[in-house]
Amino acid sequence: MKLEQIYTGCIAHAAYYLESNGEAAIFDPLREVQPYIDRAHADHAKIKYVFETHFHADFVSGHLDLKKKANAEIVFGPTANPSYEATIAEDNQIFIVGKCQVKAIHTPGHTLESTTYLIIDEEGKEHGLITGDTLFIGDVGRPDLAQHVIADLTQDKLAGYLFDSLRNRIMPLSDDLIVYPNHGAGSACGKMMSKETTDTLGNQKRLNYALDPKLSKEEFKEILLSGLTPPPVYFPQNVLMNIRGYESLDNVLERALQPLTVEAFEAAANETGALVLDTRDATDFAKAFIPNSVNIGIDGNFAQWVGEMVTDLKQPILLVTELGREKECAIRLSRVGYDNTLGYLEGGMITWIEAGKEIDQSRRISPADFANEIISKKTLVIDVRKKSEFDSEHVLDSLSIPLNEINVHLSSIPKTEKFLLICAGGYRSMIAASILRQRGWNNFVDVEGGFAEIKKTNAPCSNFVCPTTLL
Repeated sequence: MKLEQIYTGCIAHAAYYLESNGEAAIFDPLREVQPYIDRAHADHAKIKYVFETHFHADFVSGHLDLKKKANAEIVFGPTANPSYEATIAEDNQIFIVGKCQVKAIHTPGHTLESTTYLIIDEEGKEHGLITGDTLFIGDVGRPDLAQHVIADLTQDKLAGYLFDSLRNRIMPLSDDLIVYPNHGAGSACGKMMSKETTDTLGNQKRLNYALDPKLSKEEFKEILLSGLTPPPVYFPQNVLMNIRGYESLDNVLERALQPLTVEAFEAAANETGALVLDTRDATDFAKAFIPNSVNIGIDGNFAQWVGEMVTDLKQPILLVTELGREKECAIRLSRVGYDNTLGYLEGGMITWIEAGKEIDQSRRISPADFANEIISKKTLVIDVRKKSEFDSEHVLDSLSIPLNEINVHLSSIPKTEKFLLICAGGYRSMIAASILRQRGWNNFVDVEGGFAEIKKTNAPCSNFVCPTTLL
């Protein structure tokens, strides 16, 4: 038996590949399915099943393309009601993969259909649990996402279901089982996941707060529901795509990977109202960019930030990328449901500049200059990190406006008074800078290196919550 975790760090996602005796199964696949097909081909195996632990919110699954390309059978847990052909497993139903068994254990809580799959090896030994978003390493799935799709599934009700699932279906299982979750640290599907991506169930029983046997159901719900931040805006839309179906990735990429000359790119932008999304590094973007374009760098949490800042999945998009990374950008957009990319600027930004087209720039300053600004000139600082980061430590008298909420706090950002933008390392502040430039602000600069570099200067900082915090 082979059971392999296929981890994609940029969205903190884990899919799983199971192979035995010439048959294979994929669990929670990403949108681009060819790597799974190639993996099975290398093992001379046929992909028999695509197991889904639940209807995912943070990415568009590849189950439909795998069904089409590999003739695989899609399996969901009890209560699932997709708009396409799939097998809806009964609780405790066993599926055969080669000489292995996969047992579906209904574990509602994160969602109503959430299901954990118990893997039983070729010798009949229980090996591990593919837990989806029911149980993470150090955490459990947040129970407040499904209510954004089904109104009467309140977070309190789902938290109660999750308590019962953990206590009655998972905790009685053997301590030596390996826990294989769907996500690791960095995912918005939990609050405090570990950087580790597997562990034994025994360790989790000892270390995971949610598995503390001393907790009553009400105490569990209180802990689980405290400190939840609003889910990313694209989550409900991704759930619906996974339930209702979606366009094949092949078609999406055929449309997205159209090289456009400068003239064709400019015409497409004017005629379609497309968002010009520049995925280059923040430093390169600051030096020269197409006016009104938005910078979200591919070498960061790209998909999540596109999902946070571009609220309409149907928004037409035109790409400006580093040379050779056009397909990577299109695929990573499609992972979270942005399927309306219309092409990319052929030759990259240099062709735009060489054509003599208008460019814009965004001013950046060094941490040392930043310190001088706030010490001698008392310049306003706007910090776009998460509230938890800001509360931990921040520049004195700075204003907290988390990046994912900047659009609802535009009225709090001065139009004439100069201000400085900071984040942890310069990635998020440039996203904010590009959005503000697009909306008409030009009275600011952002700080290279962000708060990490600022701390090395003599800028006055505090580890107390600033009274000017908006949130």
